[in-house]
Parts: sequence; structure tokens; C-alpha cells
Amino acid sequence: MGEVVIVGAGYAGCVCARELAEWGADVLLIDRRPHIAGNAYDHFDAHGVLIHRYGPHIFHTNSEPIFSFLSCFTKWRPYEHRVLSRVDGELYPIPINRITINKLHGWNLSEQEVTQYLESVREPREKVRTSEDVVLSSVGRELCEKFFRGYTRKQWGLDLSELRAGVAARIPTRTNDDDRYFTDTYQAMPRDGYTRMFERMLDHPCIRVMVNTSFEDIRSQIQPRHTVYTGPVDSYFNYCYGKLPYRSLEFVHEHLPDREWFQGVGTVNYPNDFEFTRITEFKHLSGQEHRGTSIVREYPRAEGDPYYPIPTDANEQQYQQYKALVEQEKNVTFVGRLAEYRYYNMDQVVGAARRAVERIKEQL
Repeated sequence: MGEVVIVGAGYAGCVCARELAEWGADVLLIDRRPHIAGNAYDHFDAHGVLIHRYGPHIFHTNSEPIFSFLSCFTKWRPYEHRVLSRVDGELYPIPINRITINKLHGWNLSEQEVTQYLESVREPREKVRTSEDVVLSSVGRELCEKFFRGYTRKQWGLDLSELRAGVAARIPTRTNDDDRYFTDTYQAMPRDGYTRMFERMLDHPCIRVMVNTSFEDIRSQIQPRHTVYTGPVDSYFNYCYGKLPYRSLEFVHEHLPDREWFQGVGTVNYPNDFEFTRITEFKHLSGQEHRGTSIVREYPRAEGDPYYPIPTDANEQQYQQYKALVEQEKNVTFVGRLAEYRYYNMDQVVGAARRAVERIKEQL
């Protein structure tokens, strides 16, 4: 069977590589970075702490098939992520729950009373078009201003009113005391790290990996039967309809040698203070024991590596022009967050990649 070239060694590319290799295809997997695992890449820093170079990646899913597939390549450490938000010098659980509301106001409302409170402050919208509509119709103006508007403006460089509704719709509001960030059935971290999981996934005689290799470097030299492309879709088509807007991030890592812990939970959000959006402490995620600790601050940026497609109506219209080209491209499959200009979670990328493989098999 002829060679399949896969561009990008993140979740989408690695899953496609393994599934196609198991089927019998010869796979060449390339990545412009010097490592596999994409943005989920983790490694031990100079002080021996396991860190995520590109910010925290917390695995969670409700899909048993996706969890079972990944379990072929890793043991798991059960982990339920918790996030606090720093507002007016105090820390509050996020997503907003009963504890958040009671602490903010010095109340002791029951679940039913919290429900009634939220009902009294929410500002219903006849048509929900923007993230502002979502937040105001869910929690009202005060909570919107304290917890959402500032964070959104830092994260996206846009106001809530400028973003599509789907961004804010990802964050639930609770009336009970559940302070877990996710409520999925399966919540765990790869016991030996994400990079090791992907190393095992790519350990197959039909898979060849080349890092430090960009698609542009070899594009004119290869003639595969099929290409799987997981990079930015606008780059593939030489930006013929202009650059699609992405939000980038700058990660500032720090090791604190004489502090066992820096904060009480994995991540603390800073919606209103400082230029960074959040601080993550990695030992919470890994369960590693170390006398020091390593943290990362995340600074959203307008320029840099593309991390988040910016979900506005205008950007979606621009993407649709590229999608029309995608549909005309023969023997090429576009899959993943950048290739589909979609804000996917990790499990969603795995699912999309596995579905893409089934379509590729029909073509080969």
C-alpha cells in the first residue's frame, strides 16, 4: 500500500498515523517542531518537574471508545481539575457555583435559593447571538463583569459582545457545591505524561517520523497516495483569502526551588488583574512529589503560533472560503483544530481523527 504523509504530530496526526498503520498503510509523519505530541508536549524541566510546555492539558471525555483507544498507549492517573478565579483579592470556584455566590455576597443560600437568585438577576435574550448574550442570560450583569468580561477581553482581544455564543456556552453555571472544572465520566492524566503516550502510539513498524520538518520543505518532493493535513488551513492554500485570525499565547515558566506548593489548585484564573490570564502549577496535575514546584503564566498574544481560532461571524465567513477549497482538494484530508478552524477539546480531536481515518480507508 502506498505511503500516506501526515502533516503535524499532535493529537490528530498521531491518532491518524496509528490507525492507518494498524490498517496496513505506510505512514510518514512530519512536524516542524523538534518534538512530537504537538501542544500536548510535556517534559521534565531543568529541575526535574514534569511540565506542559504549551500550557496545561487536562484530559476529560464522556466517550468510552475514545478513552479505551488512548488506554492502549498509557496507564492513567485519576485527576479532577479544579480552578479558582481571583476577583477583588479573593479566590472563588469557577465555574460559578453555590460556594462562589455565597462567598461573594457573604450569604448562605441553599441550592434552591441560588437557583432563585440566578433567575432574579439573569437578563434573558430572545435570540442568543454572542457570548455576552449567553453570560447575561445565565448569571446576570454583576457576575458577568467580575468573572467573564475581563478574562474574555484578555484571552481573545475582543469583548464578549464580539464573540460567537459558543465560546461562553462551554462554561457551565452550577447551583450546587460541585467545584470540579469538568464533570465528564472519564477524567485522568496519562500516568507517564502525554509525550510518552504519543511515543507508544507511534511505535509501529509502518510509521516513520521526521521532526524539524515543515510541509513546505518537502511538499514538492513527495507524491503520496494520500495526505493528512493538520496544520493551519490558510497556510496550506498560501493565504489566498488572507490570514485567518488566530489567538496566540506566550508561556512564561518559573521554578520555585524552596516552595513545595505555590497555589491550592491546578489553575488560578486572573480575570481582572495583571496581563496574564491564569497560572497553572503542574504538580497538581501529575501528582509528582518534589521539594520545589514549577508554574506557568499564560499571556494571550495577537501574534505568534496559532492556538485558538477566533470565533466571530466574520472569521467564520472567511473560513468558509477556505472550506470550499478543501472540498475540491483531492487525496487530502484536513482534520484538527487548525485545519478545520474549530475550537476542539482533545477528545474531540481524537474522535474527529478516527472518523477521518474511516473516510481515508474508503479512498485508498
